[in-house]
Parts: sequence; C-alpha cells; structure tokens
Amino acid sequence: MADTMGIAKTAAGTAMSPEQPPFKPSLAHNPDLDWSQVRETVLMLNVAMAQISQAMRDGDDSVNTLADSFTSMTGNVEVIHAAADNLPPSAEQAVIQENCLAVSQQMQAAIIAFQFYDKLNQRLNHLTGSLAALAQLLSKPEQLYNPYAWRGLQEKIKSKYTVEADRAMFEAILHGASVEQALQAHDATETGDDIELF
Repeated sequence: MADTMGIAKTAAGTAMSPEQPPFKPSLAHNPDLDWSQVRETVLMLNVAMAQISQAMRDGDDSVNTLADSFTSMTGNVEVIHAAADNLPPSAEQAVIQENCLAVSQQMQAAIIAFQFYDKLNQRLNHLTGSLAALAQLLSKPEQLYNPYAWRGLQEKIKSKYTVEADRAMFEAILHGASVEQALQAHDATETGDDIELF
C-alpha cells in the first residue's frame, strides 16, 4: 500500500506532518479493488486519536476553569481571614477564623486531588502517541509483516512509560494476560508515588 497516513493532531502536539498527504478516505461503503482492511484500521485509529485529543482539550478547559476558581477563592478566604483578624476578639471572630482555616484546608485537599488529572493527561498523551506509531506501522507494507518492526514498536511504546505500574500492565498483556489480569498487575505495582505532575 503506497499511501501514507494522516495522523490526527493531538492536544499534546502530535501533529500531522505538512509533507504527509491525508490518508485516502474509507471505501467500506463502496469497496473496489483498492479496498484495504489495513487502511480502514488506520482510519479507525485516527478516529480514536481525534476523540482522545478532543476529550483532553475539553478536560484542559474544565481543569483550567477550576484552577482559576480555586485561586480566586483562596484569595477571597485570605481577605476574609485578614478582616477577621482586625475585629475585636469575640466568639463570632473565632467562628470566622475557624471556618476560613477549614475552607483553606479543603481547597488544598482539592488541589492535591487534581493530581489525578495530570496522571490521566500523561496516560492519554502516551496512548495517542502509541496509536499513531501503530497506525504508521500498519500503513507500511514492508513493516506490516515484519516481526522485528512489531518488536521495535513494542519497545518504543514501553520506553515511553514513566510509571512502573503502567509498564507492568504493558508487560503483562504482551505475555498473554487478559485485560483484567493486566489491571490486577497494574494495581499490585501501583503506589502513591506514581503520581507525576507535568
């Protein structure tokens, strides 16, 4: 198959190279002698990458809005606390200060909880890169039936993992584990230290 593949642009910046022409459109609705299941597979991979990228962009917008809101609320709580400090000592002043402290602690806990989004974003970026590499391999006949090319792809994907639990899951699947077994391998390896912020 002489065609090259167009890769959907991702939120992480995995962009279609300007010198790459778009991949030919699907012919599944009207197949001819040029119809190829490989081309259809690559197109479906592009759909998956586009959907993941859009979900990541939507998530970024929501998280940025939440982060801005938390920053603003933190400032407001500090102003209230400072104003309460200037009030004459009283039961009301103590209640205000106590609640300001409680709200500040809750917001800090919420901000820490946002670390899950960074981890999710990292995994989705890795997934779109893996799908793009797979689509490129599928679109090259000289690599499609070459086990060394597939081994190279696996090593490339594995090398991108920065979380040991994800690497364990990947290895489990390559060794024939079911998805459920691979998730169990992931959970057995995962620690709280696996969260990495970017």
